[in-house]
Amino acid sequence: MADQEIFEDHLAGYAQILANACATGRRLSRDELESLRVRGERAAEAGIGLRLLVRAQLTAAQAVRPELSNQAAEHLLAVVEQAVDAFAAGHERAQRLAVRQEEAARREFIDDLLYGRSDLGRLAQRAERFGLLLSHAHAVAVAQGPEPYEDGFPVSRQVESALIARFGHRSILLTTKDGRLICIAPADQDEVLGFFAKQAYAATDGGRVAIGRAHPGAGGVVHSYEEALNALELATTMDLPDPVLRAADLLVYPVLTRDRQAMKDLVESVLGPLSQARGGAQPLLDTLTAYFDTGCVAAEAARRLSLSVRAMTYRLDRIRRLTGADPGDPVHRYTLQTAVIGARLMGWPEQKWGSAHAN
Repeated sequence: MADQEIFEDHLAGYAQILANACATGRRLSRDELESLRVRGERAAEAGIGLRLLVRAQLTAAQAVRPELSNQAAEHLLAVVEQAVDAFAAGHERAQRLAVRQEEAARREFIDDLLYGRSDLGRLAQRAERFGLLLSHAHAVAVAQGPEPYEDGFPVSRQVESALIARFGHRSILLTTKDGRLICIAPADQDEVLGFFAKQAYAATDGGRVAIGRAHPGAGGVVHSYEEALNALELATTMDLPDPVLRAADLLVYPVLTRDRQAMKDLVESVLGPLSQARGGAQPLLDTLTAYFDTGCVAAEAARRLSLSVRAMTYRLDRIRRLTGADPGDPVHRYTLQTAVIGARLMGWPEQKWGSAHAN
């Protein structure tokens, strides 16, 4: 926009305001200052940058200077300083409002996207504004750490800066939700989510990251997001050690618990007799967990449990005698391991189901 247009649209009467103040050597009045702030706001809303606006103001002041007496001209600089400050305050006020409105629109979009709200067609249109093409398949990665994170937090900025430095402004959406960091990327850019996981793990000081599977459409984003959340919950329940989890690698767990009553029956039938042991079932359940997690290597399992190999062998034998299933037998092992996974997923033996085997 040319200076002349700025004069006509935003600086009309500005020269007269300067001249009047200089004529009496006074400061600009409260009404004059507010008028200039409003003009600064309108200029910002019209897309006029502050530098261009200030340059036009200085040009107007130079035009006023020859018309002033020497005494009045000495006051011009102080008046212009007030005027520029008022214009800048209004301009910044409009910019802050625009930023807040953009942030609110972005947050509303993210909430609608991740919760599957809003009309899918309209949601897809809004997504383009934030760099996503929902006609393509997307996958979602979710990172959580020892404390909650929000947009603008140092951790969020650190991860975002790393992603931009590595991949530029691709079709990636980085945000936060419920204190977690979230990255949404196209399905054909799996390296983005892998890099995000690495950066988020480091930035959150050893947090955990879960990556959902890729699915098409707006509903696919919700599905992938829920898979990632479920993976994080599963990792806590099962005490999984991996810092980065992929939902695709954990599909066996929801399959095992799809029929919860059948799984309860299996746990009670196979592991219920462990409740008869001195100290209850938990120590022997921990023994089986460590044994299976170490690939059925008794010495390594004993080390994890801070037991002697002899004590470990005794426990395994005690399990065999109580349940009638030998952990070292390949046929029995599958049943036992499945029951152990079911027990961990459903909180047995802390949660009692009225087992017929309990004393």
